[in-house]
Amino acid sequence: MIEAANIPSGETYISAIWNHAESPKALMVLAHGAGAGMDHSFMSSLASQLCEAGISVLRFNFPYIDLGRRAPDSPKKAQNAIADVVNFASRSYPGLQLFIGGKSYGGRMASHCAAQGSIPSVKGLVFFGFPLHAPGRDSKDRANHLNDINIPMLFLQGTKDKLANIELITEVCSDLRDKAHLETFESGDHSFKVPKKMGIDQEQMIGLLVEKTRKWIYTSTSSV
Repeated sequence: MIEAANIPSGETYISAIWNHAESPKALMVLAHGAGAGMDHSFMSSLASQLCEAGISVLRFNFPYIDLGRRAPDSPKKAQNAIADVVNFASRSYPGLQLFIGGKSYGGRMASHCAAQGSIPSVKGLVFFGFPLHAPGRDSKDRANHLNDINIPMLFLQGTKDKLANIELITEVCSDLRDKAHLETFESGDHSFKVPKKMGIDQEQMIGLLVEKTRKWIYTSTSSV
């Protein structure tokens, strides 16, 4: 079942959409990337397929999207929004283990929340393409705060992602040891698109992302 929601946040509201799974085994808050909101086809398909896999999903818009702005919110404002959405989700499904997944910017902002301890109800983080650096500026600096996170992390990364040199993101996950698990997708870019010759379309790729996520949630975090 799909249901709209308005989540209180300070003196305003955050728009959100529920994808309620039948007999859910876990719950995920899903944060979008910087360039598009919760209604983007990638986000909609991801939420739908996660729901079919038994994971209820609450996706939401960062405030700048609802205001019609192109530039993302400040980190503080984005992280406050995440905390409010997580609290709302936790109250809505108090009996389920709660995870947060993020596409690029959304995942990065969620990781800062986890590092700061502002989302204590979250049991694990799923990065649908962690933005390790700007295109052409290979660096691991954006990963420094990940050492402060004490919950499991799943990194889903395309091997041709221009925002995450595959060798560097592999090093990051290795340094995090048992807190991080890395799954790579051959020839996938930052949007998880692959060359046509591979014979995998976007829906199929999202299905692969969901399957890796489902297995990780169910087996690595004792959700069932």
